[in-house]
Amino acid sequence: MPRFVRRSTMPVAAPALYAWHAAPGAFERLTPGWNPAHVRARTGGIEAGSRVTLEVPALGGLLPQRWVVEHRDTIPGVRFRDVQLEGPFARWEHLHRFEPGGDDASVLSDEIDWALPLGPLGQGVAGWYVADLLARLFTWRHVRTALDLRRHAAVADRPRLAVAITGGTGMIGRALTHFLTGGGHRVRWITRRPDAARGDIGWDPATGAIDHAALAGCDAIVHLAGANVGERWTPTHKRAIRDSREQGTRTIARAIAAMATKPRVLVSASAVGLYGDTGDRVVDEASPPGPGFLGDVAQAWEREVAPAREAGVRTCLARIGVVVASEGGALAKMLPAFRAGAGGPLGGGRQWMSWISLDDVVGALHHLLLHDECTGPYNLVAPEPVTNAEFAATLGRVLGRPALVPVPAFALTALFGEMARETILTGQRVRPRRLGEAGFDFAHPTLEAALRFELGRLR
Repeated sequence: MPRFVRRSTMPVAAPALYAWHAAPGAFERLTPGWNPAHVRARTGGIEAGSRVTLEVPALGGLLPQRWVVEHRDTIPGVRFRDVQLEGPFARWEHLHRFEPGGDDASVLSDEIDWALPLGPLGQGVAGWYVADLLARLFTWRHVRTALDLRRHAAVADRPRLAVAITGGTGMIGRALTHFLTGGGHRVRWITRRPDAARGDIGWDPATGAIDHAALAGCDAIVHLAGANVGERWTPTHKRAIRDSREQGTRTIARAIAAMATKPRVLVSASAVGLYGDTGDRVVDEASPPGPGFLGDVAQAWEREVAPAREAGVRTCLARIGVVVASEGGALAKMLPAFRAGAGGPLGGGRQWMSWISLDDVVGALHHLLLHDECTGPYNLVAPEPVTNAEFAATLGRVLGRPALVPVPAFALTALFGEMARETILTGQRVRPRRLGEAGFDFAHPTLEAALRFELGRLR
């Protein structure tokens, strides 16, 4: 029977390593966008006898596969075991062990005994694929585990927060939620469709309504909500882009100003589109806004935080660049063509892309939340922007595919209209000056490092 083992040193003591695995959201943090698995039901945490029901991809992602796993042999701070009750394997037993490695170190050991259906035939046909997938998956898992633990350990002396998040169901909101709960913070979503069992906070930004009583007791608010920019801009959708940002921010800021006990900090999203098309000119937080629809929207968006700031609440503006993530955003839209060997630069390819990995967006938002000296605007972009042609070449190299098929500007304009002209065919060359001055440490300072992590190509 095949056996897989991966062992890595972690930057915290064994009890803290176990506690991270036991925290809500740990499984989601251990699930990459390039190999998704969705929790459909859960009973308990990781104590013996608890179960989790997953939906995992099968047949190349074309069909979902049900997978039921039971936790057994749990010894808090030491180990737990996952045993398949129903799923794609003939046998699956996964032992998680947390071994002492010193006061501030431990060894994470993942040991898996597995077998495929159909005995030797199944092993001969697909065993090589499963062995390779496990190696890729657990290399990725151990890198992310160590990163999350380091970031939480760096602020271990600071109080844990009750954080309210708008846009919690979005890509960044979900990742931030699971990251924060892994560090012992309590997260609640501000949403139009609140789930009382989950502890959500209801709101309707179109009318300015919010559940003030439920908002009380929050130490921090992260405001991420806003209509999707990455689709064709009809007049109706342009209005939704602007209104969702202005009305949502206005509702949050006024609610904060009215609170008897105010939160410590508001981190409100913005975008590097504020700078307009910068050409080859490098801009930072001191640079003026630029022209265009997105520049106008971002300026109005940022103005709406004024009531919270004037009420004495520390306020940070997170100007987010192009987020590199395999599960969504620009990269997910590009991947099918690039995997087929039909990818290439967009338009002329000379436009700049100020990008940032999903883990660094999450890490930067966490940094702004936990560091009291941070206030005002921050560019959430990596320190090395690239041209669109460089992005395409790097993505092709990481995938092992050619990236020589350009998409002409007229085709993009025909498909997406004004959205293409202002987002895809123009860009910003942005520097994260203030984030660097605040001491933030990027996990993925180069595009190749970010793509290799996001696509599970670390080996």
